Amino acid sequence: MFAAPPRMPHPKLRSILLFSLLAFLCPLIKASFNLTLPHQHPFPEDVALQVQRKVNASLSRRQLLASDDQTQCLTGNPIDDCWKCDPNWANNRQHLADCGIGFGRAAMGGKGGRIYVVTDSSDRDTVNPTPGTLRHAVIQDDPLWIIFSANMQIKLKHELIVNSFKTIDGRGANVEITGNGCITLQYISNVIIHNIRVYNCLPSGNTIIRSSPTHAGWRGRSDGDGISIFSSRNLWIDHCSLSHCTDGLIDAIMGSTAITISNSYFTYHNEVMLLGHNDRYLPDSGMQVTIAFNHFGEGLVQRMPRCRRGYIHVVNNDFTEWKMYAIGGSANPTINSQGNRYIAPPDPDAKEVTKRVDTDEKEWSDWNWRTDGDMLVNGAFFVPSGEGLSAQYAQASSVEPKSSGLIDQLTVNAGVLGGPRDNSVSISYGGGSTTAGSANGNGGAGSSDGDGDIFSMIFGSSSPPPPTSSTAIFFSLLATILVLYMTTNKGALLSLPLLL
Repeated sequence: MFAAPPRMPHPKLRSILLFSLLAFLCPLIKASFNLTLPHQHPFPEDVALQVQRKVNASLSRRQLLASDDQTQCLTGNPIDDCWKCDPNWANNRQHLADCGIGFGRAAMGGKGGRIYVVTDSSDRDTVNPTPGTLRHAVIQDDPLWIIFSANMQIKLKHELIVNSFKTIDGRGANVEITGNGCITLQYISNVIIHNIRVYNCLPSGNTIIRSSPTHAGWRGRSDGDGISIFSSRNLWIDHCSLSHCTDGLIDAIMGSTAITISNSYFTYHNEVMLLGHNDRYLPDSGMQVTIAFNHFGEGLVQRMPRCRRGYIHVVNNDFTEWKMYAIGGSANPTINSQGNRYIAPPDPDAKEVTKRVDTDEKEWSDWNWRTDGDMLVNGAFFVPSGEGLSAQYAQASSVEPKSSGLIDQLTVNAGVLGGPRDNSVSISYGGGSTTAGSANGNGGAGSSDGDGDIFSMIFGSSSPPPPTSSTAIFFSLLATILVLYMTTNKGALLSLPLLL
C-alpha cells in the first residue's frame, strides 16, 4: 500500500502565503543586501576621500617644487599635472587614461588600441560612414584612441553613437562638434572624451544610424543633448567646453554610473546637467558621479547638476553664475559638496545654492546634503540636511579639502586647451528648457524630467553589507519560497516575476 500524498494547501492560500513572503522580503532585501548596480562602488566615501588626497598631494608637490622650473606647468590639479608636464605627451597620448580621478577613474577609453586619425570632417552618411570620419571611428568594435589631423568643425547629420572602449582626444587641434543629435553614449562602457567643444546641438532622428560595424538600427527622435549618457558606465569627460544645446549639456540617465566630469567649461544654457531619469526609476540609486575642477559660467540658469538618487561628489568647482539655483535634486540623492566657490547672482531671490525640487521639507530634511570647505560669495548660502550634518561624513572629513581660495589655480585651464573656452555669440536656437523630443522604440536615449514609470526594479542603497544573521534569515525565507514554488503546479501560480 502506498501512503496517500500529503494534501496541499488551497491554491488561493498558497498565493496568499507567497505574496506575504514577498512583501516581507522586499524591505529586508533593500535594507540588508545592498542590491546595487553592477560596477557601483560599495563605499563612495572612499572615492571622495581619494579625490581629496590626490588634490592635496598635487598641491603639496607644487609647493615643494616652487623653486624648480617644473613648477611652471604644475597647477595642483591632479589630472593636468599627471600628463601636461611631459613635453612629449603627444607621443604618449594614452598615458591620459592613467590620470583619471573619482568615480570614472577606471575608464580606459581606447587604451591599448591603435591610434585612429580623423582626417575628414564630413558626416554625409549615418549608415555607411566614410573611413577617416569621426563617425566611422567611434562605431568600431576594437579599442581606438581617436585623434584629429587638423582643426575641424564636425557638423553632425544625426546623433553620433559611440561604441565602447573609445577615446576622443582633441588635444593639439581645435575640434568642434555641433549640429543634429550630438554625442550619444548608450549601453556602452569605457569612453573618454577629452578637449572637444560641443555646442548648438539640435534634436534629430527618425532615421537609421549605424552603431557598430555589424549593426545599424532605427533611431527615434533625440532630445538635442550635448552629451547623452544612457545605461552606460566607466566614462570620463575632461577639458570639454559645452554651450547652447536644446536640452541638457550633459544628461546621464537610466542606471548610468562610474562617471567623472572634470576640467570642463559650461556657458550659455538653461538646464545644464541632469543626473537621473525620474524620481521613481530606482536603478539610478546606484548612480555615482564625480564633478571636479569645472567652471560653471556666463549665461547659465540651473541644474549644475540636478540630481535624482545616487551619490554626487561636487568638488573644487567654480560656480560664477546661475539665475535660479546651482545644485538641485529630488528623490533623496546624496550631495557631497567640497571646496567649491559659489558666487551668488545679484537677484536677492536666487542666493540659495541648493534647491529640493517639488519636495516638502518634512521629506528632504533627512536627505544627505553636505557642504564642506565651500566658499560662499555675494550672499550665497547652501542648505545642508540629513546625516550630512554629522557622522555620515566623518571619514571623508578626515582629510580636509583644500581651501576654495585655490579655485582659480585648480580651474585655470578648465575647458578646451589652447583656444577660446566658450561660444559667446548669441544663438537663436538651443539652450531651451523644453524637451524637443523623446525616445521612440529603439530611438534616442532621451532624458526625462517627468514622472513616467519605467520598469519598477529593486535596488538598495550603498550601505555596508548586512550581518550574517540577516543573511541567514534571507536564505531561510528564500528557501521557503522555492519550496512553495515547486509545490504549486510547477510554479504556475507565480505570475509575478522575482527580481532577485
